Amino acid sequence: MNLSRLLDVEFLAMVAKVIVIPVVLMQAVPLMVWVERRGSAFIQDRLGPCRAQVLGFRFWGLLHLLADAVKVISKESIIPTRANRFYFLLAPILVVVTALMAYAVIPVADTVTWSDAKGRHEIAMSAAQVDGGIVYVFAIASLGVLGIMLAGWSSGSKYPLLGALRVASQMLSYEVSLGLSLVGALLIYGSLDPNEIVRSQGHLFLGVVPWWGILFQPIGFILFLVVGFAECNRTPFDLPEGESELVAGYHTEYSGMKFSLFYLGEYVAMMTFSSLLVTVYLGGWQVPWLPTQRLVALGGPLLAAGLQIGAFVAKVALFMWLFVWVRWTVPRFRYDQLMRLGWKVILPLSLANIAVTALVAPLLLR
Repeated sequence: MNLSRLLDVEFLAMVAKVIVIPVVLMQAVPLMVWVERRGSAFIQDRLGPCRAQVLGFRFWGLLHLLADAVKVISKESIIPTRANRFYFLLAPILVVVTALMAYAVIPVADTVTWSDAKGRHEIAMSAAQVDGGIVYVFAIASLGVLGIMLAGWSSGSKYPLLGALRVASQMLSYEVSLGLSLVGALLIYGSLDPNEIVRSQGHLFLGVVPWWGILFQPIGFILFLVVGFAECNRTPFDLPEGESELVAGYHTEYSGMKFSLFYLGEYVAMMTFSSLLVTVYLGGWQVPWLPTQRLVALGGPLLAAGLQIGAFVAKVALFMWLFVWVRWTVPRFRYDQLMRLGWKVILPLSLANIAVTALVAPLLLR
């Protein structure tokens, strides 16, 4: 590769996106752990993390993140005698990698364009550009389930195996509804490209209300939100890791850094789901009442991209807090309630939403 190619702005931007986006996601996980601890303490009216300190300064409990990192890294890594060593080690890696890969097509801002002596340049604000980006997210995210199932099976223990069986049945029950709940919105947008979906939401309804997906697909939004909790194994759908029945579920035999990788994958999956929800139903990177052209006219393409990234992060943070809020306020479902909700309530509602949208969509698109 010649030097001119290495110095090309578009090439450098591509390399930066591939490196920066995973790094940001990985660094956001410890912050979410802190938010979860502080949030649970607030909801339960207790202090939360406040013991770790340096020179008397506690920094709102943030030093506990450093203490946790040291503890996890220094813990003994144990592999059970009856475990399948290869798959036992592969499982947590698979969970994290698939969660990071699924985020690759999520746009965090509109495409940055500018012109110079060499011509017109465009930089897409996502790590990868795939025409059927929504299908890509579902395809990659579904592979993460294999990591959890491998963890339960390869541990050579009964409790993790039962957790893996629960994962298999829960994912089968809810992944069907997860895809169907989005079909209604995709019928309106007429595209599987996340960037095009966000651009379609840049108009104003009656000249006042942002034309976001939640406005014309409220049922699809609610269904997708509920199913997302089940797909991320979060309360009240965390049956695969029910402490009262399964000790800790599929990751019972894991310790040290391998154990923390499952939590890392869970939080990255939560961020991916929240980002997809924001992209389809809440305008993605759209800043309300300020389209890209106006932002560029006010401060240039870099300022426009910065404001759009800020709007996107704020929307995602709202749903990340919702994950925390629900976990510490809603009790876990029984297993029969989980199955009944998936097959007898959410699936029929998803199909009904598609049928109604197919009839109404031609009127909305006129």
